[in-house]
Amino acid sequence: METKPTHEQAQLHLQVYEQRREARLRQARDWFVQNYFPENIDDAMRIAAPGTEGGIFFGMVAGYWEQTCALLNYGLLHEDLFFETSGEFFMVWERVKPIIAQGREKFVYKQFFAHVEQAAKRYETWIEKRSPGHIAAMQEFMKMMRPQAAKAA
Repeated sequence: METKPTHEQAQLHLQVYEQRREARLRQARDWFVQNYFPENIDDAMRIAAPGTEGGIFFGMVAGYWEQTCALLNYGLLHEDLFFETSGEFFMVWERVKPIIAQGREKFVYKQFFAHVEQAAKRYETWIEKRSPGHIAAMQEFMKMMRPQAAKAA
């Protein structure tokens, strides 16, 4: 996107950011970063079982980023501004990517994380043009986080 954000896009961007500051969502995001490392749908259901605090936290993080990426995908948020300031959604995508196909099948819902996936694919192209190698470096960093989470458990 070669244009500057409109005033309305900037306002919505700030509103989306303000939601991220809500205490319970911050707690859910912290839980997700520290605990959510599924390799398959069975891991995902164990880590974030429905009705458990982990399940609630997963739902909050998933819902927040799916909604935010929907706003982006529909053009309501300015893409460059979003990508420059909101990399967390890509970490969420990297964490759920291993379970997407199984989750879509299990829940018979082809749209499961579809907005996050669409935004993540565009982000990969966008960031690689600006900072070649960034995606690979972030993926390596995220791999290093996994053993730390296992030790803490």
